[in-house]
Amino acid sequence: MAEAVRSLERAFELLEHLADAGGEMALSELTEASGLPMPTIYRLMRTLVNHGYVRQEPSKRYALGPRLIRLGEGASRLLGAWARPTLAQLVDAIGETANMAVLEGDEVVYVAQVPSRHSMRMFTEVGRRVQPHCTGVGKALLAQLPEPKVRDILARTGMAAQTPHTFTDPDALVDELARIRAQGYALDDEEQEIGVRCVAVALPGAPSLTAISVSGPSARMTAGTVADVVPLMRDAATRFTASLKPPADR
Repeated sequence: MAEAVRSLERAFELLEHLADAGGEMALSELTEASGLPMPTIYRLMRTLVNHGYVRQEPSKRYALGPRLIRLGEGASRLLGAWARPTLAQLVDAIGETANMAVLEGDEVVYVAQVPSRHSMRMFTEVGRRVQPHCTGVGKALLAQLPEPKVRDILARTGMAAQTPHTFTDPDALVDELARIRAQGYALDDEEQEIGVRCVAVALPGAPSLTAISVSGPSARMTAGTVADVVPLMRDAATRFTASLKPPADR
């Protein structure tokens, strides 16, 4: 029984290494990253391949398999459900709409929202996909990635101007991401929609790249409001991430 549990732990560790490497690695790279003997890795990877959780490319490199998609979609839906109480607390404290989003491939996907009680409020449909360069959550997510990966994403998606305030130059956005990392929050200053301002923070230590945001009309979301809400959002992000950890890690 103990050996079966250890094999399961190692299989999950190998999947995590694949995910951290962008989804694809050679056997030798997995050996170096995990420290496990190559025959052990080969045996575990063959099992994962046979069950569809890993696939082996023609190049012999291993990649995350299609069967993980269903698991990921189910987990994303649950993540949104788990986030709603935290987002509701933010709405109660701040008064504006609160969102949670994740980075899937090159796109930002909204997984949860609790709307403001104001008659004039922001609304984003859960499941909506947007490009990351022009949103607060998108920039908070990009700021967690190394610069080469950010530039790869921007090259693939382009940087379409949604408003006159949208970042459309990769170098300027890379500089903006450095400021975001330094100050600990991202700001969408009418970059996605005129008249709307949004502040976002990343979830430190979340299992995948995740961020929460609060958005509202620019007239209400002033610079002073942003300064007041950022500490509340950081606290909410930290508490929510802690709630996701296994009991032994809390």
